[in-house]
Amino acid sequence: MENPLIVQSDRTLLLDVHAPRAEEARSAILPFAELEKSPEHIHTYRITPLSLWNAASAGYTPEGVTAALNEFTRYAIPSGVTEGFSDTMARYGKIRLVAGEGAEELPNELFLVSEDEAIAREIGAAKILDKYLVKGPGFSGFKLKFTDRGSVKRELIRLGWPVQDEAPFAKGEPLDIRLKDPASSGRPFAPRDYQVEAAKAVLGSGGPGSGYGVVVLPCGSGKTVVGMAFMSLLKTNTLILTTNVAAVHQWMEELLDKTELKKEEIAEYTGDSKSVAPVTVATYQIITWRPDKAADFPHFKLFRERPWGLIIYDEVHLLPAPVFRVTAELQAVRRLGLTATLVREDGAEDAVFSLVGPKRYDVPWKDLEGKGWIAEAFCTEIRLELPGHLKIPYAVAAPREKYRLASENPLKEEAVVELIQNHPDDQILVIGQYLSQLDSLAKLLKVPLITGKTPNTEREKIYNAFKKGEVRVIVVSRVANFAIDLPDASMAIQVSGSFGSRQEEAQRLGRILRPKDEGRSSWFYTLVSRYTVEEDFAANRQQFLAEQGYKYSIQHWTAEELALPAPQAEAAK
Repeated sequence: MENPLIVQSDRTLLLDVHAPRAEEARSAILPFAELEKSPEHIHTYRITPLSLWNAASAGYTPEGVTAALNEFTRYAIPSGVTEGFSDTMARYGKIRLVAGEGAEELPNELFLVSEDEAIAREIGAAKILDKYLVKGPGFSGFKLKFTDRGSVKRELIRLGWPVQDEAPFAKGEPLDIRLKDPASSGRPFAPRDYQVEAAKAVLGSGGPGSGYGVVVLPCGSGKTVVGMAFMSLLKTNTLILTTNVAAVHQWMEELLDKTELKKEEIAEYTGDSKSVAPVTVATYQIITWRPDKAADFPHFKLFRERPWGLIIYDEVHLLPAPVFRVTAELQAVRRLGLTATLVREDGAEDAVFSLVGPKRYDVPWKDLEGKGWIAEAFCTEIRLELPGHLKIPYAVAAPREKYRLASENPLKEEAVVELIQNHPDDQILVIGQYLSQLDSLAKLLKVPLITGKTPNTEREKIYNAFKKGEVRVIVVSRVANFAIDLPDASMAIQVSGSFGSRQEEAQRLGRILRPKDEGRSSWFYTLVSRYTVEEDFAANRQQFLAEQGYKYSIQHWTAEELALPAPQAEAAK
């Protein structure tokens, strides 16, 4: 039996997806390798410094990484590769950020120390750090202001040196947060084993170097419960940042349902309501609002409104760049990042690592599917021809217009109708990017439409009708990508997307992954125009899900197979 993995000298890993142990190998390399390409037969992973530092922070050793590769490699590992792992992983922890001996709880100054003189000299020679670090007599290392803690960490990771932060945290104002069993709804409630493990992994020993980090779990697996479990461990005033008002309300509902917090102890800070309480839930949008590009961010004051002991960054892969500035300042507060994917389309994964924390816990999606915690999902890409009357306009269009023409292929409407007819028992989300396309679909299907312009009260009314089964199909724009709890959704039809966004693909699939009654499966369909740029973008979008073990089947539908009315069938030829 041939092993599935080929290890190459440039730190790329080739995974033969048809080999008998391919799934086992995928799970083994996921903690320390990142997927780059996922065509039909061979998937390409790359081991990067950041992937190895995340592995090191989660407790993996160079020996463990090497053992995983040796177990699944088909050929001998090239010389020097494993030694390189050791060198890279050893960088994590070589530089530490500490308080001086006998310092008060939150000292004004910190020390950046390394026992390796060569490393200390390299840090001292870095001009970018001159404005932060001071070398002084009587100690080994550098002094820096407490408020420069995050800025120094960010610059050092850019230089290839991840800092192990062992400086103290503010305790925050105490708040007795306890989980309920049963929940207020009357249903039995207890965090699942992996949710407890995730919260404890971030808490660590409670001593220096622990109490902060990122948890990576699939959509539908209960990341909110991980957040509440962590809050119950710390028992302190908590600020929760999330993606939109609907997500704010869902967090508040979950907190009231599953913890003993009282209604007056939880506040909403959004465009609709700006109040502050011991637990405050806010949107990234309100935090980053400012009257014009030259103005300050007036709502940054929220970070200093109370003595917070914890900040939770929901969907941390979407953390807006302006918030990096304030998270750099707020290093004295314990922090938890929650996400289904560490992929950031702006490439700022290193900022999440240094300012929020390293990855502390990660479970492959397929593992949770196998245990029944998320629904089994079948992913299908349906390729449709461009109608004849669009082929010439497509051929002469500019690149961005090509993508829009392909995305708005009119045959997609007929495909959506057919798919809905083929799934009469499913609760269905039709998801897309272009509002004119979505408006046309909503009218064709005679179903509700939710876009960014839909008032929050109307959105929640439609979501509730969907949850109750009063509405079986809704059409949604990108606003439904993130942090929306629609537990009964069992099918998604993606008619258009944000070019090649991998994170969006993961989030959209995540909308339908909550476990279903009687173990029912979920269905994820992507409609793509054949022989267009949309095929290339679709391949990139599917990359992250391929990393998680999901396979896309490909189908080709013609206008005739869609049983189009005669005029449209004629136009499609």
